[in-house]
Amino acid sequence: MNMQEKSTMQGGVLRPALAVFAILSVITGLLYPYATTGVAQLLFPREANGSMIERNGQVLGSALIGQQFTSPKYFWGRPSATAPMPYNASASGGSNLGPRNPALAQAAKARIEALHAADPDNARPIPVDLISASGSGLDPDISLAAADYQIARVARARNMSTLEVAKRVEAHTRRPFFGLLGEPVVNVLALNLDLDGVKAVR
Repeated sequence: MNMQEKSTMQGGVLRPALAVFAILSVITGLLYPYATTGVAQLLFPREANGSMIERNGQVLGSALIGQQFTSPKYFWGRPSATAPMPYNASASGGSNLGPRNPALAQAAKARIEALHAADPDNARPIPVDLISASGSGLDPDISLAAADYQIARVARARNMSTLEVAKRVEAHTRRPFFGLLGEPVVNVLALNLDLDGVKAVR
């Protein structure tokens, strides 16, 4: 086979390959993203736009991303290890600290001390999700146990009855899908806004 025949054969293989590459680039890089975005905006506009919680046209946060609360009158969410600030959505991730790393134990100890300082009379065991950060660092929800642990403190700080605060917790509890998949969780931001009397739109 001479050089001209080789060149012709290579050209015959290269042109179809480039054509397939261009077609697939248009389909997967343009048509598919635009189609899925359009369908999502049509059928699930709230979810497609970040599940924002609004009041009077002002965005207060997202139902999908946690916020940091440190005042005793608020329910606290799961700790976040994102940098340079907690719940940084642009740097989602965990601490990546191993179980033998002293920094992990120190972080857990500091969180326990903060919870005890905010509610010194509470001798109940602290739920693990109030001590350990999640893999994403953005969790907006806490377990029912974590919410129950904080009811007395929040009620005292707000001069409310524990029963009234417990009712608010129940109102913002999301149950497992079909009662089978997952565990009951409480959305911290929605609950705290409710306690503040904010009528938020979700």
